Amino acid sequence: MTRRYLAVFLPLLPTQRLVRSNGSAPDTPFAMVEKQRGAMRLAACDPVALSLGLSAGMALADARARVPDLAVFDHDPAADLDLLGKLADASERYSPACMLDPPAGLLMDITGCTHLFGNDEVHLAKDLKQRLRRQGLSSQIALGATPDSARAKARYAKSSIHALPVEALDAGAKVHQALRRAGLKTLKDLACRPRKPFAARFGKATVAKLARLLEEEDARITPRRHLPFISVTQNFAEPVSRTNDVLDTIATLTGNAAAQLNERSQGGRRFEVSLFRSDGHVARLAVDTGAPTRDSALLMRLIRERIDGLSDPLDPGFGYDLIQLAVPTVDILLPSQVGLESKVDRATQTAALIDRLSVRLGSDRVRYFEERNSHIPERAVVECAAQSGQPQKDWPKPSKAEPPMRPFRLFETPQRVEALASIPDGPPRQFRWRKCLHHIVAYEGPERIAAEWWRRKAGHEHGKGGPTRDYYRVEDSEGRRFWLFRHGLYSETDAPIWYLHGLFA
Repeated sequence: MTRRYLAVFLPLLPTQRLVRSNGSAPDTPFAMVEKQRGAMRLAACDPVALSLGLSAGMALADARARVPDLAVFDHDPAADLDLLGKLADASERYSPACMLDPPAGLLMDITGCTHLFGNDEVHLAKDLKQRLRRQGLSSQIALGATPDSARAKARYAKSSIHALPVEALDAGAKVHQALRRAGLKTLKDLACRPRKPFAARFGKATVAKLARLLEEEDARITPRRHLPFISVTQNFAEPVSRTNDVLDTIATLTGNAAAQLNERSQGGRRFEVSLFRSDGHVARLAVDTGAPTRDSALLMRLIRERIDGLSDPLDPGFGYDLIQLAVPTVDILLPSQVGLESKVDRATQTAALIDRLSVRLGSDRVRYFEERNSHIPERAVVECAAQSGQPQKDWPKPSKAEPPMRPFRLFETPQRVEALASIPDGPPRQFRWRKCLHHIVAYEGPERIAAEWWRRKAGHEHGKGGPTRDYYRVEDSEGRRFWLFRHGLYSETDAPIWYLHGLFA
């Protein structure tokens, strides 16, 4: 199937962005200026300044000589790019495959996206142009079978590929000048010429660009967002603003998405709700689940939790005219056999609790410990987001008769202490930590841990693998318990160092 692309070019984006931000246009002609090669030059002009003969690239001094009352403002490319990104978000109502074309353009793959407009891509383009006009933005929109042809027709406001000038090749001023001197002014003149002499004279890259402009080769676009596996949409004839109407619509969309997931024997791991406001603003809500699911009731509980936990409540403005639910992450979820007396197992209840807490508190605040293949205590386990997966194995349950061998939580960095031992490689008798002296009345150990010699350049050579650690569980005279270790034996170093690595509850 031939793919279809839509290109949007906003020739007055910088100046119209300034008018949008200020609320009104200046009373006099104005332009955006920036410093180029040590001189102030015009970067963009408003329509009035363009009608007076000014253009981008002109020196500010020459522009002031022609239009003495010209108002100037600093050019802000970052703000232009930010506005372009917001327009791309709003354009996802037409196609999920949208790409930025800086400094003032958008590219969309609209293949299979015209069903809402009577399968007529022209009606889609007209609707997009009207929405941009209501936002105070002038646009030039073109359609094509390749991104390059659509982009060039939009930039040069041409409806035919053959009518494009040779500058559409974007091959540099020297190449364009050479082609015009040879009498080749449009792509029509180039289309009927043999390609081999053209490639020998101007390079293979120029020939490849010509093939894309003539719609002989499709380079495709790279969407700014990953295309979702499932996307369901609800349009409204009149914008809705009541919260109950919005939630009812989202519930309907989750049911439709669940049905599609069930047909594929899949479950979603991430669900994104996009609320398209009639003024172009897009609000997004996303919920993640630790296990794949297609339970619409569970999703609605998580979405309600997400809405209630927002620091800034949703502002419908003049109402939402489109609501979209996308499932960008899925996993296999086979149907399960349910008995007559079905009960929710503990793992399912735990996963549901993790999802609710992650939505309410943030996914990075609900964590679990995951074991790593290392015998060094600070590397043996790491903290991971609870929704990233399930623990690899069950941790052994603590015994009531035997105290834990290691503290539950360690210091992120072992803290150095001053310790005194009765014999060189023996247990500590007292130590000073945070200016407090602790007298040890009981100890257990040592638990000897060798260094990871394979991480050292010297390998397993004697004395080159790193100091050995001797860990002790100690209890001071007031009943407090600590986890200390001596870093280095006297056979390895002349002055071993003592560290406090953790505290027992």
